[in-house]
Amino acid sequence: MKTLDERITSRTGVLGGKPCISGRRIAVEHIVIWHERLGDSADKIASDYDLELADVYAALAYYFAHREEIDRSIREGEDFTRRLREETPSLLEEKLGRSTKS
Repeated sequence: MKTLDERITSRTGVLGGKPCISGRRIAVEHIVIWHERLGDSADKIASDYDLELADVYAALAYYFAHREEIDRSIREGEDFTRRLREETPSLLEEKLGRSTKS
């Protein structure tokens, strides 16, 4: 039986060192987004991603213990995505002759 500390790991070279489910490329922040922002239940997340329910709860426990760090990482990802969308034209919009910067 795994302890909570064995369920969440951070390794250089795996998801940029972000804390994730041990042995999986599922970051704690992914679990947080699915659960807290999209409203998915812990059972649904475990089922959808073939996780043990304890893994999902370990990720949520880790989040609440490191909330500032995880929230900052989520914001940085959102900022990066926003900048990328602003700086990179949509090939589909370009092909259709429309501008995404209206």
